[in-house]
Amino acid sequence: MKKILTLTAVAASAISLSSCGPGVRPAHNDAAVGAGIGALGGAIIGNQSGHAAEGALIGAAVGGGTGYAVGRGKERRAGY
Repeated sequence: MKKILTLTAVAASAISLSSCGPGVRPAHNDAAVGAGIGALGGAIIGNQSGHAAEGALIGAAVGGGTGYAVGRGKERRAGY
């Protein structure tokens, strides 16, 4: 349980700090949000098999990639 709380705190910090600074592109913001959501989901699923850390890493990678793809789609439609 302590691992899940730690991973959740890390994911929340990464999401909140990723939007800092001027000119943050939608793809970068969406990638950070996707990575955080993926890490949380992966940690929960991985915890069921006793591998919360590995699940969080895999979830963050998949979620970040998916979030970036969604953000790039938004950028293309907006004319970036």
